[in-house]
Amino acid sequence: MSMRAILTYHSVDDSGSPISVGRAEFRAHCAFLASGRVRVVSLEALPDVPSHEDAVAITFDDGFENFWSDAAPELEARGLPATVFAVPGHVGAHNDWGGRQVTGIPHLPLMSWDHLARLRERGFAIGAHTRTHPALPAIPATQLEGELGGCVEDIEGQTGVRPSTFAYPYGAWDATSAKVVRQHFALACTTELRALRAVEDRALMPRLDMYYLRAPGLLDRWGSAAFRSLLWLRSRGRQLRGLLAGPAGVARQVA
Repeated sequence: MSMRAILTYHSVDDSGSPISVGRAEFRAHCAFLASGRVRVVSLEALPDVPSHEDAVAITFDDGFENFWSDAAPELEARGLPATVFAVPGHVGAHNDWGGRQVTGIPHLPLMSWDHLARLRERGFAIGAHTRTHPALPAIPATQLEGELGGCVEDIEGQTGVRPSTFAYPYGAWDATSAKVVRQHFALACTTELRALRAVEDRALMPRLDMYYLRAPGLLDRWGSAAFRSLLWLRSRGRQLRGLLAGPAGVARQVA
């Protein structure tokens, strides 16, 4: 069966952390994606690809420096488009969101504005990931415009292009935050782990976390019953962990 999906990466490094895909694993992913087995399109174009086609869009959350050093060259060499979701308040700094580091997550540098602007010039899309990476439902409604509209202004001012796509930090959203997101962006991504259905709410798009698809040869099973079953099991496991974590669970997420 054919399948359309948004692929999510964070960091390309060999730490084995929950936000990491190894360099060799990433090269193997790129080889598969460039093989012609699936169509690779921009994030905004994906919902318009007919549902009977195999197609993906590639996204990277947070804007790690290793996108510049490791991921971009691999993607560019194969002509693969990608969107990087940047956090303006941490550009040129590190992924210590809210001044905190998370156990088991590597403390990594984020790209500079110069690198982000140069990536845009090379054809990569720069999307928004809020100004400071908070869980949106956890902040007062009065702060939403600063985190969302302010993020748009920051990225446009530094790169020259207004971002039209967004990724919710930690995949966390509620009706209030989604309403403001719709006002600023043409498309927004959650962390709901599944492929696209025939029709999707463009403000709440699901994605596939590539951390779960690192095993050699796994992408070669794209669209098969076994592949879909694996996604279903991973999705159910994530939902169960969220229920067990309760309201405080968002703080322990890393996306």
